[in-house]
Amino acid sequence: MANGSETEELSGSLSQSTVISTHLKLVLLGFIICASLAGNLLVSLLVLKDRSLHKAPYYFLLDLCLADAVRSSACFPFVLLSIRNGSAWAYSLLSCKVVAFMAVLFCFHASFMLFCISVTRYMAIAHHRFYSKRMTLWTCIAVICMVWTLSVAMAFPPVFDVGTYKFIREEDQCIFEHRYFKANDTLGFMLMLAVLIVATHIVYAKLLLFEYRHRKMKPVQMVPAISQNWTFHGPGATGQAAANWIAGFGRGPMPPTLLGIRQNTHTANRRLLGMDEFKSEKRLGRMFYGITLSFLVLWSPYIVACYWRVFVKTCSIPHRYLSTAVWMTFTQAGVNPIMCFLLNKDLKSCLQLHIPCWRTKALLPREPYCVM
Repeated sequence: MANGSETEELSGSLSQSTVISTHLKLVLLGFIICASLAGNLLVSLLVLKDRSLHKAPYYFLLDLCLADAVRSSACFPFVLLSIRNGSAWAYSLLSCKVVAFMAVLFCFHASFMLFCISVTRYMAIAHHRFYSKRMTLWTCIAVICMVWTLSVAMAFPPVFDVGTYKFIREEDQCIFEHRYFKANDTLGFMLMLAVLIVATHIVYAKLLLFEYRHRKMKPVQMVPAISQNWTFHGPGATGQAAANWIAGFGRGPMPPTLLGIRQNTHTANRRLLGMDEFKSEKRLGRMFYGITLSFLVLWSPYIVACYWRVFVKTCSIPHRYLSTAVWMTFTQAGVNPIMCFLLNKDLKSCLQLHIPCWRTKALLPREPYCVM
């Protein structure tokens, strides 16, 4: 009798702890969904509304935020329902495959996009003339389309594999089932993800090395040659005057040898990296590296668990570790807006400008100092 009562008390305490953990998971995931949707949509609206943010880096940021918002609204509610149903999938296998496909798609999309952003950040500082001339709106659209195409190409093949996309009870979600590398092609997917993350950090390391080598050099600024009489002496003086004028250093009177040439008024295409632009590009690079580093930190435990399953045939991952790793990947969907507002002054100023309550506080007159 005593053993029976102890067993009933133990089962009752276990069921009570299960109910409490279920409620905590529901509350936490609901908070993640709300924070992700609010933050990502807020950043997206600021980028779309403010014309000063209509630049290549913010177009890529807009794509990242919209992808995280779609992930939060399309994938996380099914996780919420599976937790509510006691870690069980109550829908068809086709719907599970679709949800798993979207989860893998958004993971690879973030990886490819962060790699492309790192390359453009390096080009913006190391090769600014080429970057300012070629990185137009249509170039950004082409890069975004390429990223989505590569992501679909990586996430679509497992749809045809029987049993690859399935519901995993330990993770409370439909996802790619990572098995022993001789059982399926999961090793190729994990290697591609690891290569993308490593390549992204190599590009940022190269950018940091470039800035370190040029830390004592001031950014190049265009100083036009101005003359009132254009008096040149010596052999080749006339050719040098013509070269200076055509290169854009002519703000004074036109040289006598170039009176028949029309002055080039499109100076916007001849841009060099000035001091203010250098600081702005450096701040953008710091913000995007913060986003990349947060992606690495939040996804690394889950990637380690996946490699553990790939290379160890009979593995038993601790439930607490796997659960923590999965929830860290969920949290990543709402971290990007926080990193943006912490590391970007332009977004902060736009937020203060477009939110009425902040605007009234900013426009309130200050009381004059009183000298006693």
